[in-house]
Amino acid sequence: MVFVPPTSAPLGNLPPKPMVPVPGDDVRKGIAMIVISTVLFAALWVLVKLLSPRYSVYELSFFRNFFALIPAVVMLIRHGDFQVLKVARISGHVWRAVLGVTAMMLGFASYTMMPLANAVAISFMSPLVITALSVPLLGEKVGIHRWLAVLVGFVGVLVIVNPGEGFLTQGALVAIGAAVVSSLAMITIRQLNKTDHPVAIVFYFTLFASLFTAIPLPFIWVWPVDMHDWSLLILMGIAGGAGQHFLTRAFGLAPAAVISPFNYISLLWSTFAGWLVWGDMPMLNVFFGAAVVVASGLFILYRESRKGIVR
Repeated sequence: MVFVPPTSAPLGNLPPKPMVPVPGDDVRKGIAMIVISTVLFAALWVLVKLLSPRYSVYELSFFRNFFALIPAVVMLIRHGDFQVLKVARISGHVWRAVLGVTAMMLGFASYTMMPLANAVAISFMSPLVITALSVPLLGEKVGIHRWLAVLVGFVGVLVIVNPGEGFLTQGALVAIGAAVVSSLAMITIRQLNKTDHPVAIVFYFTLFASLFTAIPLPFIWVWPVDMHDWSLLILMGIAGGAGQHFLTRAFGLAPAAVISPFNYISLLWSTFAGWLVWGDMPMLNVFFGAAVVVASGLFILYRESRKGIVR
Protein backbone atom coordinates (compact mmCIF):
# COMPACT_ATOMS: atom_id res chain seq x y z
CA MET A 1 0.00 0.00 0.00
CA VAL A 2 1.37 3.39 -0.97
CA PHE A 3 0.62 6.33 1.29
CA VAL A 4 -0.86 9.15 -0.77
CA PRO A 5 -1.62 12.50 0.88
CA PRO A 6 -4.98 14.09 0.12
CA THR A 7 -5.07 16.41 -2.89
CA SER A 8 -5.80 19.28 -0.52
CA ALA A 9 -2.30 19.05 0.96
CA PRO A 10 -0.08 22.12 0.36
CA LEU A 11 1.95 21.86 -2.86
CA GLY A 12 4.94 23.73 -4.17
CA ASN A 13 5.18 27.32 -2.90
CA LEU A 14 1.49 27.67 -2.13
CA PRO A 15 0.83 28.92 1.42
CA PRO A 16 -0.17 26.09 3.78
CA LYS A 17 -3.85 25.89 4.60
CA PRO A 18 -4.94 25.78 8.24
CA MET A 19 -6.10 22.42 9.47
CA VAL A 20 -9.88 22.20 9.45
CA PRO A 21 -11.99 19.30 10.63
CA VAL A 22 -12.94 16.79 7.96
CA PRO A 23 -16.73 16.55 7.48
CA GLY A 24 -18.00 14.17 10.13
CA ASP A 25 -15.15 14.89 12.55
CA ASP A 26 -16.11 15.06 16.23
CA VAL A 27 -12.93 15.60 18.20
CA ARG A 28 -14.47 15.37 21.67
CA LYS A 29 -16.10 12.04 20.85
CA GLY A 30 -12.85 10.84 19.29
CA ILE A 31 -10.95 11.68 22.47
CA ALA A 32 -13.54 9.85 24.62
CA MET A 33 -13.22 6.76 22.45
CA ILE A 34 -9.43 6.71 22.56
CA VAL A 35 -9.54 6.99 26.36
CA ILE A 36 -11.88 3.97 26.51
CA SER A 37 -9.48 2.10 24.26
CA THR A 38 -6.60 2.80 26.67
CA VAL A 39 -8.48 1.04 29.48
CA LEU A 40 -9.20 -2.01 27.32
CA PHE A 41 -5.64 -2.19 26.00
CA ALA A 42 -4.24 -1.92 29.53
CA ALA A 43 -6.31 -4.98 30.46
CA LEU A 44 -4.92 -6.73 27.37
CA TRP A 45 -1.32 -5.93 28.33
CA VAL A 46 -1.80 -7.27 31.85
CA LEU A 47 -3.25 -10.53 30.51
CA VAL A 48 -0.40 -10.90 28.00
CA LYS A 49 2.21 -10.43 30.70
CA LEU A 50 0.42 -12.93 32.97
CA LEU A 51 0.24 -15.58 30.23
CA SER A 52 3.66 -15.01 28.63
CA PRO A 53 5.58 -17.44 30.89
CA ARG A 54 3.49 -20.31 29.47
CA TYR A 55 2.79 -19.31 25.87
CA SER A 56 4.87 -17.80 23.07
CA VAL A 57 4.32 -14.33 21.62
CA TYR A 58 3.07 -15.94 18.39
CA GLU A 59 0.42 -18.01 20.17
CA LEU A 60 -0.68 -15.10 22.34
CA SER A 61 -1.00 -12.93 19.23
CA PHE A 62 -3.18 -15.59 17.60
CA PHE A 63 -5.52 -15.88 20.59
CA ARG A 64 -5.71 -12.09 20.89
CA ASN A 65 -6.86 -11.85 17.25
CA PHE A 66 -8.96 -15.01 17.02
CA PHE A 67 -11.13 -14.27 20.06
CA ALA A 68 -11.29 -10.61 19.02
CA LEU A 69 -13.48 -11.86 16.17
CA ILE A 70 -16.27 -12.16 18.76
CA PRO A 71 -16.68 -8.39 19.37
CA ALA A 72 -15.89 -7.71 15.70
CA VAL A 73 -18.73 -9.93 14.51
CA VAL A 74 -21.09 -8.60 17.20
CA MET A 75 -20.39 -5.04 16.08
CA LEU A 76 -20.99 -6.03 12.46
CA ILE A 77 -24.33 -7.64 13.34
CA ARG A 78 -25.38 -4.65 15.45
CA HIS A 79 -24.55 -2.35 12.56
CA GLY A 80 -27.05 -4.37 10.55
CA ASP A 81 -25.71 -3.59 7.09
CA PHE A 82 -23.24 -6.13 5.72
CA GLN A 83 -22.68 -3.88 2.71
CA VAL A 84 -20.07 -2.08 4.83
CA LEU A 85 -17.76 -5.01 4.09
CA LYS A 86 -17.47 -3.74 0.51
CA VAL A 87 -14.34 -1.63 0.79
CA ALA A 88 -12.45 0.58 -1.63
CA ARG A 89 -9.21 -1.43 -1.56
CA ILE A 90 -8.87 -4.73 0.27
CA SER A 91 -5.10 -4.43 -0.14
CA GLY A 92 -5.18 -1.49 2.27
CA HIS A 93 -6.70 -3.71 4.94
CA VAL A 94 -4.13 -6.43 4.31
CA TRP A 95 -1.35 -3.86 4.74
CA ARG A 96 -2.96 -2.53 7.90
CA ALA A 97 -3.06 -6.11 9.28
CA VAL A 98 0.60 -6.68 8.45
CA LEU A 99 1.58 -3.52 10.33
CA GLY A 100 -0.77 -4.27 13.20
CA VAL A 101 0.43 -7.84 13.69
CA THR A 102 4.08 -6.75 13.57
CA ALA A 103 3.52 -4.00 16.12
CA MET A 104 1.49 -6.37 18.28
CA MET A 105 4.16 -9.06 18.42
CA LEU A 106 6.92 -6.56 19.14
CA GLY A 107 4.80 -4.95 21.84
CA PHE A 108 3.93 -8.29 23.46
CA ALA A 109 7.61 -9.23 23.44
CA SER A 110 8.56 -5.97 25.15
CA TYR A 111 6.08 -6.64 27.97
CA THR A 112 7.92 -9.86 28.75
CA MET A 113 11.32 -8.13 28.83
CA MET A 114 10.67 -5.24 31.22
CA PRO A 115 8.18 -3.82 33.73
CA LEU A 116 4.83 -3.11 32.08
CA ALA A 117 4.88 0.62 32.81
CA ASN A 118 8.32 1.00 31.21
CA ALA A 119 7.27 -0.80 28.03
CA VAL A 120 4.09 1.25 27.76
CA ALA A 121 6.01 4.46 28.43
CA ILE A 122 8.39 3.79 25.55
CA SER A 123 5.41 3.16 23.28
CA PHE A 124 4.44 6.79 23.84
CA MET A 125 6.93 7.88 21.25
CA SER A 126 4.17 6.94 18.76
CA PRO A 127 2.43 10.35 18.93
CA LEU A 128 5.72 12.03 18.02
CA VAL A 129 6.11 9.75 14.99
CA ILE A 130 2.44 10.15 14.06
CA THR A 131 2.68 13.94 14.26
CA ALA A 132 5.65 13.90 11.92
CA LEU A 133 4.03 11.48 9.47
CA SER A 134 0.57 13.09 9.51
CA VAL A 135 2.00 16.04 7.56
CA PRO A 136 3.29 14.21 4.44
CA LEU A 137 0.93 11.23 4.60
CA LEU A 138 -2.36 12.80 5.70
CA GLY A 139 -1.85 16.39 4.61
CA GLU A 140 -2.61 17.66 8.13
CA LYS A 141 -1.27 21.01 9.28
CA VAL A 142 0.58 20.68 12.59
CA GLY A 143 1.23 23.97 14.36
CA ILE A 144 4.22 24.86 16.49
CA HIS A 145 2.25 24.60 19.72
CA ARG A 146 1.24 21.00 19.06
CA TRP A 147 4.79 20.13 18.02
CA LEU A 148 6.06 21.56 21.30
CA ALA A 149 3.36 19.80 23.33
CA VAL A 150 4.19 16.41 21.81
CA LEU A 151 7.92 16.98 22.26
CA VAL A 152 7.37 17.93 25.90
CA GLY A 153 5.32 14.76 26.28
CA PHE A 154 8.17 12.71 24.84
CA VAL A 155 10.57 14.33 27.32
CA GLY A 156 8.17 13.19 30.03
CA VAL A 157 8.44 9.64 28.68
CA LEU A 158 12.24 9.85 28.89
CA VAL A 159 11.91 10.96 32.50
CA ILE A 160 9.79 7.88 33.19
CA VAL A 161 12.15 5.34 31.64
CA ASN A 162 15.24 7.09 33.06
CA PRO A 163 17.81 6.81 30.23
CA GLY A 164 20.65 6.76 32.72
CA GLU A 165 19.45 3.36 33.95
CA GLY A 166 19.88 1.50 30.68
CA PHE A 167 17.23 2.88 28.31
CA LEU A 168 18.66 1.14 25.26
CA THR A 169 18.30 -2.40 26.52
CA GLN A 170 17.09 -5.19 24.25
CA GLY A 171 13.59 -4.80 25.63
CA ALA A 172 13.66 -1.05 25.05
CA LEU A 173 14.80 -1.48 21.45
CA VAL A 174 11.96 -3.95 20.83
CA ALA A 175 9.50 -1.50 22.38
CA ILE A 176 10.82 1.32 20.18
CA GLY A 177 10.35 -0.83 17.10
CA ALA A 178 6.78 -1.59 18.19
CA ALA A 179 6.08 2.13 18.62
CA VAL A 180 7.34 3.03 15.15
CA VAL A 181 5.38 0.27 13.40
CA SER A 182 2.30 1.09 15.49
CA SER A 183 2.52 4.69 14.28
CA LEU A 184 2.36 3.54 10.67
CA ALA A 185 -0.62 1.34 11.54
CA MET A 186 -2.46 4.29 13.10
CA ILE A 187 -1.75 6.47 10.06
CA THR A 188 -3.18 3.68 7.90
CA ILE A 189 -6.34 3.57 10.06
CA ARG A 190 -6.86 7.27 9.48
CA GLN A 191 -6.48 6.77 5.72
CA LEU A 192 -8.85 3.80 5.61
CA ASN A 193 -11.47 5.79 7.53
CA LYS A 194 -11.70 8.18 4.57
CA THR A 195 -13.24 5.50 2.33
CA ASP A 196 -14.29 2.55 4.51
CA HIS A 197 -16.56 2.10 7.50
CA PRO A 198 -14.87 1.60 10.91
CA VAL A 199 -16.79 -1.66 11.41
CA ALA A 200 -15.20 -3.02 8.22
CA ILE A 201 -11.75 -1.80 9.26
CA VAL A 202 -11.95 -3.62 12.58
CA PHE A 203 -13.46 -6.77 11.05
CA TYR A 204 -10.89 -7.14 8.28
CA PHE A 205 -7.98 -6.40 10.61
CA THR A 206 -9.16 -9.07 13.04
CA LEU A 207 -9.78 -11.58 10.26
CA PHE A 208 -6.46 -11.07 8.45
CA ALA A 209 -4.50 -10.84 11.70
CA SER A 210 -5.99 -14.16 12.83
CA LEU A 211 -4.93 -15.79 9.57
CA PHE A 212 -1.41 -14.33 9.66
CA THR A 213 -0.74 -15.31 13.28
CA ALA A 214 -2.10 -18.83 12.67
CA ILE A 215 0.71 -19.61 10.19
CA PRO A 216 3.39 -20.57 12.77
CA LEU A 217 0.97 -22.38 15.12
CA PRO A 218 1.75 -25.94 13.92
CA PHE A 219 5.36 -25.39 14.99
CA ILE A 220 4.89 -23.64 18.36
CA TRP A 221 1.43 -24.69 19.62
CA VAL A 222 1.01 -25.28 23.36
CA TRP A 223 -2.41 -26.36 24.63
CA PRO A 224 -3.83 -24.10 27.37
CA VAL A 225 -3.27 -25.89 30.65
CA ASP A 226 -6.75 -25.44 32.17
CA MET A 227 -10.04 -23.53 31.97
CA HIS A 228 -8.52 -20.65 33.90
CA ASP A 229 -6.00 -20.06 31.11
CA TRP A 230 -8.71 -20.52 28.48
CA SER A 231 -10.81 -17.84 30.17
CA LEU A 232 -7.84 -15.45 30.30
CA LEU A 233 -7.05 -16.05 26.62
CA ILE A 234 -10.67 -15.42 25.62
CA LEU A 235 -10.84 -12.28 27.77
CA MET A 236 -7.57 -11.12 26.23
CA GLY A 237 -9.04 -11.38 22.74
CA ILE A 238 -12.29 -9.65 23.66
CA ALA A 239 -10.47 -6.78 25.38
CA GLY A 240 -8.14 -6.39 22.41
CA GLY A 241 -10.96 -6.52 19.87
CA ALA A 242 -13.12 -4.01 21.72
CA GLY A 243 -10.13 -1.73 22.25
CA GLN A 244 -9.35 -1.93 18.53
CA HIS A 245 -12.92 -0.88 17.71
CA PHE A 246 -12.77 2.21 19.93
CA LEU A 247 -9.29 3.09 18.64
CA THR A 248 -10.43 2.84 15.03
CA ARG A 249 -13.52 4.94 15.70
CA ALA A 250 -11.35 7.55 17.42
CA PHE A 251 -9.06 7.95 14.41
CA GLY A 252 -12.11 8.20 12.18
CA LEU A 253 -13.55 11.05 14.22
CA ALA A 254 -10.53 13.31 14.73
CA PRO A 255 -7.16 14.23 13.19
CA ALA A 256 -4.42 11.79 14.12
CA ALA A 257 -2.07 14.43 15.54
CA VAL A 258 -4.80 15.76 17.85
CA ILE A 259 -6.03 12.61 19.57
CA SER A 260 -2.83 10.51 19.57
CA PRO A 261 -1.36 12.17 22.70
CA PHE A 262 -4.32 10.87 24.69
CA ASN A 263 -2.76 7.42 24.44
CA TYR A 264 -0.58 8.75 27.27
CA ILE A 265 -3.41 8.08 29.70
CA SER A 266 -2.81 4.34 29.39
CA LEU A 267 0.40 4.90 31.34
CA LEU A 268 -1.68 5.49 34.45
CA TRP A 269 -3.52 2.18 34.06
CA SER A 270 -0.35 0.18 33.28
CA THR A 271 1.55 1.72 36.20
CA PHE A 272 -1.25 0.87 38.60
CA ALA A 273 -1.56 -2.66 37.21
CA GLY A 274 2.19 -3.24 37.46
CA TRP A 275 2.13 -2.24 41.12
CA LEU A 276 -1.04 -4.22 41.93
CA VAL A 277 -0.16 -7.48 40.15
CA TRP A 278 3.65 -7.66 40.18
CA GLY A 279 4.58 -5.26 42.96
CA ASP A 280 6.48 -2.94 40.59
CA MET A 281 6.38 0.14 42.79
CA PRO A 282 6.76 3.23 40.56
CA MET A 283 9.56 5.60 41.41
CA LEU A 284 9.05 9.35 41.74
CA ASN A 285 10.25 9.89 38.15
CA VAL A 286 7.34 7.75 36.88
CA PHE A 287 4.76 9.97 38.58
CA PHE A 288 6.49 13.15 37.44
CA GLY A 289 6.84 11.95 33.86
CA ALA A 290 3.21 10.79 33.80
CA ALA A 291 2.09 14.25 34.89
CA VAL A 292 4.11 15.81 32.07
CA VAL A 293 2.75 13.56 29.32
CA VAL A 294 -0.87 13.89 30.45
CA ALA A 295 -0.50 17.67 30.70
CA SER A 296 0.85 17.80 27.14
CA GLY A 297 -2.22 15.97 25.86
CA LEU A 298 -4.57 18.30 27.74
CA PHE A 299 -2.70 21.30 26.36
CA ILE A 300 -3.32 20.07 22.82
CA LEU A 301 -7.05 19.81 23.58
CA TYR A 302 -6.99 23.36 24.96
CA ARG A 303 -5.25 24.72 21.86
CA GLU A 304 -7.66 22.98 19.50
CA SER A 305 -10.64 24.22 21.52
CA ARG A 306 -9.45 27.83 21.14
CA LYS A 307 -9.05 27.34 17.39
CA GLY A 308 -12.62 26.07 17.15
CA ILE A 309 -11.67 22.58 15.95
CA VAL A 310 -12.98 20.80 19.03
CA ARG A 311 -16.78 20.70 19.05
